[in-house]
Amino acid sequence: MKHLFADTLFKRLFFLMWMALLLSHLAGFMTADAVFGPPFKHGPPPRDMVLRDELPPLPDGPPPMREHGPRPDDASPLGSPGGMPPMRSEWLWLDYLVRTLVIGGAAWLGARWMAEPMRRLARASQAVAVSLAQHRRPPPLDEAAGTVETQQTARVFNHMAVQLHEQFEAGTLMMAAISHDLRTPLQRLRLRLEQLDPGALKERCVADVQEAEHLIASVLDSLRLRHEGRPPQRLDMRALLQSLVDDLSEQGHRVDLLPLPLERPPVVLADASELQRAIGNLVGNALRHAGAAEVTLAEQNGHLLVRVDDRGPGIPEAELEAVFKPFYRVDSSRSRQTGGAGLGLYIARDLVRRHGGELTLANRAEGGLRAELSLPFAS
Repeated sequence: MKHLFADTLFKRLFFLMWMALLLSHLAGFMTADAVFGPPFKHGPPPRDMVLRDELPPLPDGPPPMREHGPRPDDASPLGSPGGMPPMRSEWLWLDYLVRTLVIGGAAWLGARWMAEPMRRLARASQAVAVSLAQHRRPPPLDEAAGTVETQQTARVFNHMAVQLHEQFEAGTLMMAAISHDLRTPLQRLRLRLEQLDPGALKERCVADVQEAEHLIASVLDSLRLRHEGRPPQRLDMRALLQSLVDDLSEQGHRVDLLPLPLERPPVVLADASELQRAIGNLVGNALRHAGAAEVTLAEQNGHLLVRVDDRGPGIPEAELEAVFKPFYRVDSSRSRQTGGAGLGLYIARDLVRRHGGELTLANRAEGGLRAELSLPFAS
C-alpha cells in the first residue's frame, strides 16, 4: 500500500496533464463566452425539441419516407446537418488560443517543477567539489524530499560523495606517510655520500639526494597547509602585496607594484600566510624565468584580481593548464635551477581555491606570461 500512495514522477506528470487539460477547457470556454457570448450562432437547440430523424413510427402504417435533398426547413431553424447549430468561428479561435496559452503555461511550470531535483543535484555537485578542495566532508542531500526517484538519487549521490571524500583523504594520508618515511633513508644516504672522497660523481649524487629531499619537503608542506584549516580573517590585499614586494626588493629582485584605482577597498576573507605563499610562488616563477615581475591590483565582475606579469618566454598554449599538475614542468630538464620542484603552481591554485577564488595563466600579447588570481571581496 505504501508504494501505491508514494510520490512518483508518473503521478506528478499525470496530475499535471489532467489539471492542464481541465483548466484549459474551462478557461477557453469562459473567456470566449465572456467576450463573444454563446458559442452557437442561433443559440442552443430547445431542450424539448425532438429531431425529425428520431420521430417514432406512426401507429397506422410505416414511418414517412424522408425526402432526398435539402429541405427549406432543415437549414432555417438549426442551420447545420443533424440539427445542431453552427459554432461561431471567432468563438472557436479565442477558445483555442486560451487553451494553448493555458497548456503552455502549465508546461513551463511543469518543466520547472520536474527540473527542481536536477537543480538541487547540480548545486550539491558544486558543493562536493568545493568541499573536496577544502578537505571537508561534503554536505548531504536531503534524502526525504521529492519523489521516490529523487530520493533514490539523493541516497546514491550521498554515498558517492562520502566515498570520494574518504578516497581523497586516504590518498592524502598515504602520500604523507610515504613522503615522511622516505626522508630518513635519504638523509642516511646523503650522510654516507658526503663521507666519500671529493669528486664530480659525489657532487652529482649529493645534489640528486638534496633534490629528492626538497621534493618530499614540498609535498609535506603542501599537505600541512591543506589540513591546517585556520579560520579566514579580513585581509587588506594592498598591504599584503606591498609587504611582499618590499621584501623581495630588499633582496635585490626587480618587483614593482603598479597602483590602480579601485571602486572599493581591496579587502578579502583569507589566511594571510596562505595567500602570501600563493602569490609568492607566482612572483617567484616570474623572477626565475624573466628576471622581473609586475604586480597589479584590479577589479572585475565583483571580484578582486591580482595580476603577476613578466616578460619571459611564456608557456605554450597547450600546456597552460597542464602546468598546474603536481611535478609537471614545461622544460624537459629536471634541474631545480630551471624548473623548480614542479609544485609551485599546483600549491598556489590549491590555496586560492580553498579561499573560493581561481588562478589562471595566459600569454600576454606583448610577450611574457600573466598569472591572474581572482578572489571574492569581503562582504
